[in-house]
Amino acid sequence: MKKLLLLLSCVVIFACNKNNDNNNCNFLFNAGVNLTVNTNLPQFNQLQFPGNGVYVSGQGNNGIWLWRLNSAILYAWDAADPSHQPAGCSTLEDTGQGDIVSCGCDDGNEYSLATGFVFGENTQPCTLQPYRVEDIGNNTFLVTN
Repeated sequence: MKKLLLLLSCVVIFACNKNNDNNNCNFLFNAGVNLTVNTNLPQFNQLQFPGNGVYVSGQGNNGIWLWRLNSAILYAWDAADPSHQPAGCSTLEDTGQGDIVSCGCDDGNEYSLATGFVFGENTQPCTLQPYRVEDIGNNTFLVTN
């Protein structure tokens, strides 16, 4: 019994990592999201076609970006830059360059809506905060967290 306790103690001690590379990626809170998206409606009509995105305000931290990757996949990302504390400049905006969105802050962080990863010269390891997207049929999707 003592050996088992010693072994478990060692596992816990050595499993802890004091080097936290993502210490700047903890700015977003777990905002409650419950959004129904019907791509037949005019505000979501662009999502019927791959390679298109739609910004939805009033959800998540600073809104939500929806991105249609292909005919089968729809992504939902929080529209707040995960590398910044929430501010007026931290909402991600369309750059007009395909799937790339950027924040309006001085560093101009850029992210890909197709992958959620950093794009360009952003040195932060943060990725966009994803939301769950469920296809509930008839061109309708449920976005939740």
